[in-house]
Amino acid sequence: MTILLTIIIGIVGLGFLVFFHELGHFIAAQALGVKVLAFSVGMGPVLLHKEVGGTDYRLSMIPLGGYCAMKGENDFKKAMEENRKSIEGDSDSFYGVHPLKRLLIAFAGPFFNLVFGFIAFLTIAMMGYSYYSAGTQVSMADEIYEGMASPAHEAGMMSGDIIKAMNGKDMETFVDLQNFIAIHSDEDIRITLERDGEIMELTVHSLLDKETGMGKLGIVSSVDSIIETHYGPFSFPAAVVEGAKQCGSFIALTFKGIAILFKGVDVTNVISGPVRMTTMLGDTVKQGFAEGAHVGIISSLQILAFISISLFITNLLPIPILDGGLILFAFIEIVARRKMHPKLLYYIQYVGIAFVALLLVLALTGDVRYLIANYKK
Repeated sequence: MTILLTIIIGIVGLGFLVFFHELGHFIAAQALGVKVLAFSVGMGPVLLHKEVGGTDYRLSMIPLGGYCAMKGENDFKKAMEENRKSIEGDSDSFYGVHPLKRLLIAFAGPFFNLVFGFIAFLTIAMMGYSYYSAGTQVSMADEIYEGMASPAHEAGMMSGDIIKAMNGKDMETFVDLQNFIAIHSDEDIRITLERDGEIMELTVHSLLDKETGMGKLGIVSSVDSIIETHYGPFSFPAAVVEGAKQCGSFIALTFKGIAILFKGVDVTNVISGPVRMTTMLGDTVKQGFAEGAHVGIISSLQILAFISISLFITNLLPIPILDGGLILFAFIEIVARRKMHPKLLYYIQYVGIAFVALLLVLALTGDVRYLIANYKK
């Protein structure tokens, strides 16, 4: 029953983010003159529907987001069947409007995911929260765990040192250290630390954990450095700035994560598939509300914001069948001032499908390993 509840919560959460994404496409299409044939909340069999202004609004059975069906989305297939040299469409169809409008419609979906992330971070900043965390006083991992490497110790760091900054960025908690080190794998990190009241600097080359894709320095938190940290609450203007800063930080973090994939890491372990995303989201929401409404809202908004911004970036990748592919094709048409040949578009779409299918296989492989590992526990 507990696992089922986790899955249901996760599905509903992910479904909301997908729905919000499709809502972006819907609003942009309506505003730019492309007819929306159907807009559905949910997928699968239609439970209720009502046609208004030429659009069939639907409530469907499966709570997996929704869809926005626009007129002429598949006109390129018709152009291929009729052996045309360009894709033609009615003035109110997807391929019938100017490519700039098509670009904006494609961009609107991911943009709405970014907007949700910003709203979530803004709300968190206005609510504020407190948490307990280990401070930045550290111990050397090789002194505690036999056989564990510690590049920090090798570079001259000692147990009891207090880390003040990394590459000039202030560190306040051990979580700050973990987050920074995780995305700076296989790099030289300039560390400012305090030892016996004296400030000094060391340069440590981090390790790359190829199983997780994260960086390691071989340090652990000191049990004597637990501190209470407060975040916010901020006034509305300050929360707007904070929300934008958090979005920018997570976008940079996501791109850093994508770059790590090319460092020889175990891709099946690093890429989260639908199973892991669903269970992670469900677990976070459930555990958060178990500690209270305030904690539940904060933790739920945080993970939804992270996933939503990840969807923003992922969908903008210039891969055919994703929004980024549609944006790229529209941009090429704007620059070239001519429409793409339908056969070229068709074959590029197949390449995109193959690429996405490969990623899905890798993600599902990792999901299966994740399920087996958790089942054994």
